[in-house]
Amino acid sequence: MCTVVISHQPDQAWPLLLAANRDERLDRPWEPPGRHWREHPQVVGGRDCVAGGSWLTMNDAGVIGAIMNRVGSLGPAPGKRSRGELPLMVGDHSSARDAVARIATLDAGEWRSFNMIVGDGTDAFFIRGPGYGAPQVIALGAGVHMVATTDPDDMSMPRIARHLPRFRDAARPVPPQWSSWTTLLADRSLPAGSELNIPPRSGFGTCSSSALGVSRDPGAPGGRSWFFAAGAPDRVGYAPVDLDTRRDDADTTGT
Repeated sequence: MCTVVISHQPDQAWPLLLAANRDERLDRPWEPPGRHWREHPQVVGGRDCVAGGSWLTMNDAGVIGAIMNRVGSLGPAPGKRSRGELPLMVGDHSSARDAVARIATLDAGEWRSFNMIVGDGTDAFFIRGPGYGAPQVIALGAGVHMVATTDPDDMSMPRIARHLPRFRDAARPVPPQWSSWTTLLADRSLPAGSELNIPPRSGFGTCSSSALGVSRDPGAPGGRSWFFAAGAPDRVGYAPVDLDTRRDDADTTGT
């Protein structure tokens, strides 16, 4: 499971900001964000070493794709495709709108149920994959939104009820300055079930954290930003991800 926070403000110099804590089995291997896929050379993302896909991607056009499981669908299932394929599909498109149009044509029954956030400097969308039928697309209005295992801004979830108001009250980051958000992402304080940064429990917990931004000109030098913590963010500091260098030795493992 992951928690994603998005600030969609089309009138700002950085119209799209996204923060995510990844919660996973701590023994599931992964690689930090990079250009890991030769068949998707324009995509930077963290790589899941088990299924080969990603939980979070950004491409050279500034299109971001983030995947989460829905309630009761943690982990793989026999006969189902890896949900980590979906952020890579998003990265194959030059706009969020085009990416969402592609995802909407898929049979959601090929995957366990999922939530997605897809966005760029112009648009932001929530996609609900119910595990059957067609994925359901909702355009997100301007403002700050939070998604975990249910629908956006679901105040019945203790985590969202507690932390969404804090993000809405916080100063909006201006990349590469992310501290107003990364401080919140690192919060491990109780009560249990409402933590944003989940401590290890039965081999499960927050294993990495990201803060991403897309400017009005994502193709310009410094027009995209990604800061990554390669562990629980109260234990490991954030460092910038290289979004510009293309890796000739990109991993060829598919999803």
